[in-house]
Amino acid sequence: MHPELSRLIDEAETVAVLTGAGISTESGIPDFRSPGGIWSKFRIIDHSEFMTSEAARLEDWRRRFFMEDQLGEVKPNRGHQMIARLIASGKSPAVITQNIDGLHQVSGVPDEQVIEVHGNARHANCTFCGARHEIAECRQMLEATGKAPVCRQCGSIVKSAVIMFGEAMPEKAFARAVRLAEDCDLFLAMGTSLVVHPAALLPKYALRAGAKLVIVNREATELDPLADLVLNGEIGELAGD
Repeated sequence: MHPELSRLIDEAETVAVLTGAGISTESGIPDFRSPGGIWSKFRIIDHSEFMTSEAARLEDWRRRFFMEDQLGEVKPNRGHQMIARLIASGKSPAVITQNIDGLHQVSGVPDEQVIEVHGNARHANCTFCGARHEIAECRQMLEATGKAPVCRQCGSIVKSAVIMFGEAMPEKAFARAVRLAEDCDLFLAMGTSLVVHPAALLPKYALRAGAKLVIVNREATELDPLADLVLNGEIGELAGD
């Protein structure tokens, strides 16, 4: 780990961690918005189209199955493992993530200590009763019927637990993220460009409450001038042991 980063973590009482796509690209998952990312392979289907069009739902589910096949092959990297150790030590109450890949949980972070502000691609929920459905179960439904999955309990539309364009952010998860940002004395942003709102506001909440800010990212961000430490490069090399 970079010595200055190690020092700031050691001196902090409570560390808030925010992760973005940059931590997962080191595990082999393409950035959604970069060349070769998901959005370069599939058109964007927003929430309203998904809910009103069977054809759109079928198209979206085929994309989800493609993503699930990708996620099944990737593993957490040194950056994920560093965060898992930080949480296991008790110094960080939870990790806030913009990612939908579930790699923090795979790395050993308990599900209740992962705050997912954009949802999770590894399972689905009924849009009416909320019943959880596994992606494999949804795939079996589509392959058996040729139609988009419906809830096994109430027959309503089933949607991946990812937050879609045009869909409201999970209010409880984001409120919890804000509380963590305001209660920490060190905010660590890793692998995020800090341009996607509202998650990009979290470091500002932390700074306003008096916390120090560390940004670890391949590229520069707009908040770099406000940070106490900026490290540009691979997260695994800069933050891993």
